Amino acid sequence: MRANKGRDTRPELRLRRAVHALGLRYRVGIRPISTIRRTADLVFARSQVAVFLDGCFWHGCAEHHRPARVNAQFWAEKLAQTRLRDAATDERLRETGWHVIRIWEHENLEDAALRVREAVLARRPASRQPMS
Repeated sequence: MRANKGRDTRPELRLRRAVHALGLRYRVGIRPISTIRRTADLVFARSQVAVFLDGCFWHGCAEHHRPARVNAQFWAEKLAQTRLRDAATDERLRETGWHVIRIWEHENLEDAALRVREAVLARRPASRQPMS
């Protein structure tokens, strides 16, 4: 398990490149709210947008997740706790005015980057809107 990276995975790097290519700048792996121990993969502080890129195995993607055969009970409980934690994180962030975007690792990351761009631009303060 030590070999599994906590950040800078291939999907994360691809998403970051796609978002950066759209002209957006962000912070990586920080807490959107300093008082809770949850880090987002991309944070747009001024727009209050937090982006989480979820792995199909670790977060239980309905399309791709396959239950573990070895130690199945342990992994089922771990996955259930992860889902509860994700839902609680989303709720806490929304309560404090943040917009949460969850992206599955199997999604088209260029399309996901466009979703992120839309959300960030929609929530930017009026003085920071790009001119057309």
